[in-house]
Amino acid sequence: MSVVAQITLMLAAFLCSLVAGFLFAFAVVIMPGIRNLDDGAFLRAFQEMDGVIQRGNPLFGLVWVGSVLALVACLALGVGQVAGLERTLLVLAGAIYLLGVQLPTLVVNIPLNNQLQALDIEGADETTRRSARERFEPRWNRWNALRTALAVLASAMLVVFLIRL
Repeated sequence: MSVVAQITLMLAAFLCSLVAGFLFAFAVVIMPGIRNLDDGAFLRAFQEMDGVIQRGNPLFGLVWVGSVLALVACLALGVGQVAGLERTLLVLAGAIYLLGVQLPTLVVNIPLNNQLQALDIEGADETTRRSARERFEPRWNRWNALRTALAVLASAMLVVFLIRL
């Protein structure tokens, strides 16, 4: 594998691992940490955390988008340069990350986040807040658990690939 492809692989593994850690933190610390808040406080807390991302936090954007770009570049550069188990690891890691982490983010988690961002929590009554939380929290958590597991798996596969070089 060329030096450029190896550097791209290291960058992809690093950035994908950071995304996996971010998702893991939400799954095991952040969401359990706000679970016991009342509906209004829960919704407002999530709005604030998601707002940091939606307002274009540059470091978050660099890591999240960078993980996709680095992985796609790694696939483009590396697939033709390796064979056998290494090629399988690289292709599977890419497919798992792009289809199992990024796709659900785009079609499930971001739309849920946007629905929550549009909610006027202060102007909503308790029934509306309860309903909004019930539509949001279980589904968001299920999909985040899946994204977390698949991000960890894809990152581990990239690391194994790196070790095998």
